[in-house]
Amino acid sequence: MHRRARLFAIVEYMRGRRSGVTAEVLAARFGVTLRTIYRDLNTLRDGALPLKADRGRGGGYALDRHYSLPPVNFTAREAAVLITVGRWALDLRLVPFLETCASGLDKVQGALSSSVQWELGDLMQRLTFTGVPSLPVPASVRTALEQAWFEQRPLQILYAGTSPGQAASLRTIRVERIVFERSLTLLNAVDLDKQQPRQYRLDRIEWAEVVPPAHATG
Repeated sequence: MHRRARLFAIVEYMRGRRSGVTAEVLAARFGVTLRTIYRDLNTLRDGALPLKADRGRGGGYALDRHYSLPPVNFTAREAAVLITVGRWALDLRLVPFLETCASGLDKVQGALSSSVQWELGDLMQRLTFTGVPSLPVPASVRTALEQAWFEQRPLQILYAGTSPGQAASLRTIRVERIVFERSLTLLNAVDLDKQQPRQYRLDRIEWAEVVPPAHATG
């Protein structure tokens, strides 16, 4: 995640919390060091963001309660279902676009009033989903797939062999559809080198990069 996007995501994350959040929690949430988080928080302060730090139990960094953006009028019931289903999808890796989904859920929760957030917390504790987690995929592969999917751009991938000892192969594909099947995430795509339809397992993609426009084919 680029720094500008992370700064915005930090703000949305903090807006979705009723109490303060520690720098340690923020560092773990965004996968950076404590030093980086402190630098980000200082940058937000320099940008006139109403950020305060409280000590003691329930303390941490928090936005001033008067700070807000235009609200979204979700009821507690609507938000509970959306956020719980979304977090279930994240836990099970059902969607390949984990960071984007998490950011969206933070915005939904952050748009709620304090009273609705309290009600939301109670409802979410009584709503549970279970399932089989999808196989893990490198974050860099997920990021490249997301860009290629939403921008409708070709994707160059290094695809693992089907048998032990078989070398991975470099392929250029255009993703047409993303299919979720139990623990597998499948890409229905066109192999642009052979101009043939092909299905790929996302967990077997070792490396991926969006093809620049000047080199796109097919």
